[in-house]
Amino acid sequence: MPRYKLTIEYDGTAFAGWQIQADMPTVQGVLRDAFARFCGQKLHVAGAGRTDAGVHATGQVAHVDLEKDWRADTVRDAMTAHLRPHRVAVLHVEKVADSFEARFSAVKRHYLYRIINRRPDLALERDRAWRVPQKLDAQAMEVAAKRLLGNHDFTTFRAADCQAASPVKTLEQLDVSRVGEEIHIVTSARSFLHHQVRSMVGSLMRVGEGRWSADDLEAALKAADRKRCGPMAPAAGLYLTQVDY
Repeated sequence: MPRYKLTIEYDGTAFAGWQIQADMPTVQGVLRDAFARFCGQKLHVAGAGRTDAGVHATGQVAHVDLEKDWRADTVRDAMTAHLRPHRVAVLHVEKVADSFEARFSAVKRHYLYRIINRRPDLALERDRAWRVPQKLDAQAMEVAAKRLLGNHDFTTFRAADCQAASPVKTLEQLDVSRVGEEIHIVTSARSFLHHQVRSMVGSLMRVGEGRWSADDLEAALKAADRKRCGPMAPAAGLYLTQVDY
């Protein structure tokens, strides 16, 4: 059975996350249903990252095994037709070796978090960014973010129901920059704990508004205590942008 690698974009607003759940719309579910309409198979579409409800993707990766040896562009175009009207798009399809695993072959995952830093409400970007009305100091956030780089116990930034075997992760990138009225937080690592990115963003927001210093953020990290975390940023601002292999 030929294996195909899919690069996928989606608006997560209407979904209860990536992973199939009973009686709830999910990205994995609509992909499975689209493949069933295309080739008559009930397939398992294995993703690189199990994004939460409301989280978006511009570069999610998945793999699927098909019984027939279809051309890659035929698979892409068929999925374009069968995914409508859902806000999910298969951007690219390629044949890969049977040993390729979307999740376990990944060596790095990249995320973007968007904060729109303005007082007026969001009209066009309401479900695609976090509006923070108070003025944020992006430079202070950038300086503090560097305290989180490297190999640490990230228990403070870990969801209570996280199923990872260990809270220790190596954070390779955490950059904060202002782009007009937006603040972009870009981060990458081989893997992340459940809610780690949103928890780090919420804590960095406290630095940006002047309530925490870089030392406070580092102290929260070293405490390895979920109670020391800042507010968790909402899902709407988070995007899985790329997975490296």
